[in-house]
Amino acid sequence: MTTVDLFAIGNALIDQEFQVSDAFLAQQNLQKGTMQLTDGETQAQLFQNLKDSQVYKGQASGGSAANSTVAFSALGGSAFYACRVGDDELGSLYLKGLNDAGIHTSTQSISEGVTGTCMVLVSPDSERTMHTYLGITAELTNTQIDFAPLKTAKWLYIEGYLSTSDTARQAVKQARQIAREHGVKIALTLSDPAMVQYARQGLDELLDDGVDLLVCNEQEALMYTQTEQLDDALLQLKTLSKIVVITLGAQGALIAEAEQRFQVPGRKVVAVDTNGAGDAFSGSFLYALNANLDLHSAAELAILISSQVVAQFGPRLDVADYAKRLKEFQVDVA
Repeated sequence: MTTVDLFAIGNALIDQEFQVSDAFLAQQNLQKGTMQLTDGETQAQLFQNLKDSQVYKGQASGGSAANSTVAFSALGGSAFYACRVGDDELGSLYLKGLNDAGIHTSTQSISEGVTGTCMVLVSPDSERTMHTYLGITAELTNTQIDFAPLKTAKWLYIEGYLSTSDTARQAVKQARQIAREHGVKIALTLSDPAMVQYARQGLDELLDDGVDLLVCNEQEALMYTQTEQLDDALLQLKTLSKIVVITLGAQGALIAEAEQRFQVPGRKVVAVDTNGAGDAFSGSFLYALNANLDLHSAAELAILISSQVVAQFGPRLDVADYAKRLKEFQVDVA
C-alpha cells in the first residue's frame, strides 16, 4: 500500500493561460479575480476569441489542490492526489504531470469522458481570472478515489472548488470520516471568492464540524464571515479551525492559533501572474507543518515559495526550483 503524508482531493484541470487586457475581460463579461464555470461549447468560443486577439502563454496541468500538492511533494513531502480525469490525451498528460512531480495517483481516477480545462486570463495588474469547463471532474465520486493511502496519512487536504459538485461533496464526507477515524488532520481552502458567493452551502458542507487548518485570502475571509474587519473575520473563522491563515497578497499573511495571532510580511517581487500563488502558499505551509516547523517559519516558507510563483507565468515552479528555494530558506534561518 502507498504510504504518504498528504492525501489531497481536488479537481483535475488543464490550464490554458493567456495575457489579456481589462477591456477584453469587460467585453466577455468576466468578473476579474474570480473563477466562473461554463460549458464546453462556450469555453471553446472563448478560447477562439482569445487565440484571435490576446497573447497565448501556454498550457499546464492545473487544479488548485493539485498545485498545492506539487509544492508539498517538490519540497520533499510524500503525497497522493485523488481526482477524476477522462480517458483522453489531456487526462494522460495531467496524471503524468503529477507523477513526474513525485505524486502518487491511481488508475481509478481515469474514466470515460472529457478532461476539464481552465482558461486562465492574466490582466496587466497580474490578477488572474478563470473560465472553467470542469468536464468529467464535475462528476468526481468516491468510486474514483482510492482511500487506502488516507488511512496512514498525516493530512487530508480539500479544495473549496469541490463545493459546486454534489457527488464530490459526498466523496469528501467519506474522506473526512476516514480521516477522523484514523487521526488524520484536515486542511481546507476556501479557494475563490466566487465559491463563497455562489456555493456557500457547499463550503459549509465541506467544513462540516470544523478543520485543523483553514486557508483563505482576505476577500474570502470577509465574504464568508460577512464582516468588514479582518479581526472580526478571524474571530469567527477560529470557531471553525484550530489554525487559521488569511493570505494578504503583497502584505504577507495573518496567522492565528488559540491565543496566538501574528502577521508575517510579504516579499517584494515584480508580480507577473498571481495564478497559483495561493495554492503554492497552502502546499508549502502544509509541508512546513508536516516537517515540524513552527507557524511563523511555516508562513515565511510559504510566502517565499508563493512569491516566486507570482514572479513568473504559470501556477507552478519547475519541480527542482522548490527544493532550491527551500535550501535558500534553510540557510537564511540557520
